[in-house]
Amino acid sequence: MIKKWLLIPVVLVFLAAACTMAPQYKRPDAPIPDKWPVGAAYTEIKADESTSQASALAWREFITDKRLREIIETALTNNRDLRVAALNVEKARAMYGIGRASLLPSINAAGSWYQERIPADLNASGSAYTAEQYSVNLGLASWEIDFFGRIRSLKDNALEQYLATEEAGRSAQILLVSTVTQAYLALAADREALHLVSSTLTAQEATYKIIKKRSDVGFISDLDLKRAQSQVDIARGDVARYTQLVAQDENALNLLVGSPIRPELLPADLASVSLPHDIFPGLSSEPLLQRPDVLAAEHRLKAANANIGAARATLFPRISLTTSMGTASADLSGLFKSGSEVWTFAPQIVMPIFDPRAWYAYDVSKIEKEISIAQYEKSIQTAFREVADALAEKGMINRRIEAQQSLVDALAVAYRLSDIRYTKGIDSYLSVLDAQRSLYGAQQGLIMLRLAQSSNLITLYRTLGGGVLEGEDIRASDQVSRDKRSAIH
Repeated sequence: MIKKWLLIPVVLVFLAAACTMAPQYKRPDAPIPDKWPVGAAYTEIKADESTSQASALAWREFITDKRLREIIETALTNNRDLRVAALNVEKARAMYGIGRASLLPSINAAGSWYQERIPADLNASGSAYTAEQYSVNLGLASWEIDFFGRIRSLKDNALEQYLATEEAGRSAQILLVSTVTQAYLALAADREALHLVSSTLTAQEATYKIIKKRSDVGFISDLDLKRAQSQVDIARGDVARYTQLVAQDENALNLLVGSPIRPELLPADLASVSLPHDIFPGLSSEPLLQRPDVLAAEHRLKAANANIGAARATLFPRISLTTSMGTASADLSGLFKSGSEVWTFAPQIVMPIFDPRAWYAYDVSKIEKEISIAQYEKSIQTAFREVADALAEKGMINRRIEAQQSLVDALAVAYRLSDIRYTKGIDSYLSVLDAQRSLYGAQQGLIMLRLAQSSNLITLYRTLGGGVLEGEDIRASDQVSRDKRSAIH
């Protein structure tokens, strides 16, 4: 008889396995064009031997500078923000485990000893006595049989939240790689600019000394001397400013890495840093759907979809089961003797009749799904805009650098000729100052454009979602796939 009762929950589990109240999920259409934008600002999107598609490049292949790779590896180990992101993934995984375990019954073993004294006036025999009982039981405590898929929907919700957090962790890693790289390049650019302003200051001081000597003997006016002094003061201010920027860049890089960086790993200038691998976005915008933040938004949408099933299931009856079997006896020595077996079987069904909160909760779950759809679509639109902006910069940055380099060359000649004409007494020193200021600004602008060229590759790589996973990331991805398959089956 006991065995027949114990078969009932097993049968109910199989009956409940195919039941779910969640609506069938369908990915919303991407609210972006199928192709990347075209126009005067964009170069033709094509690949050659020097380019690769971003999704095919792991960050270690994308970053070609060995010193920078070492710094990034240290950052991936020490960075506190990335550590928090990894711990959030572990937390979400544990929460998913709790949701999945809710489908299974909790089996408990309990032993008890009961002793009670009955007074004489409460006993039919008219004499007091002591009642004693020993028992050992094994049973289920109020296990809800998921007949309408409420718990299964909550488990699916936890799974999608876990997967969203896992994608957020991957996005944090890509962001850290790109941020460290851009901080490294900014330090290189500021060090190169510091070298430029320092050499300019040295040249201006030498010029000032020459002009002062000529002013002392009356060959030139005090106006030219003050103009020369103004250029020295400007250069001194620039040296102080870039010295400050270099120090702040090093502090920012140390914070990102999580530990002080060895001096030999730091760049001297932009020319000493190997450019990242050139990449192209492909012809279609569809790869944006695989960007980590877009995938995270889709997982949150799936979680909201599963939550509808849980809210809908609360409108249907809930079946729970409490059962136990064991042995009991008035004597400890008779606890396991024949005939001491006991068992209980107490199924319960709760039928909701009137609970307006459940209907409002159902409405809330549907509205939350609509909100998640809007957030998912916005994440795709934002990703498209970021890539389009990076492509527009990539299309024009080389032309800007060519124009700026030509400007620097022309201004260098103009400065040299102006200096010769001033030395021969043909022009005033004002023309020399104008030519020198123009050349100085153009040289600084060229450094910034070269920094923008390198940073653009980093931005394009990040906005396209980074490359393939590797190492621990691959094993984590495989585990997620196994969890998905386990949840489906």
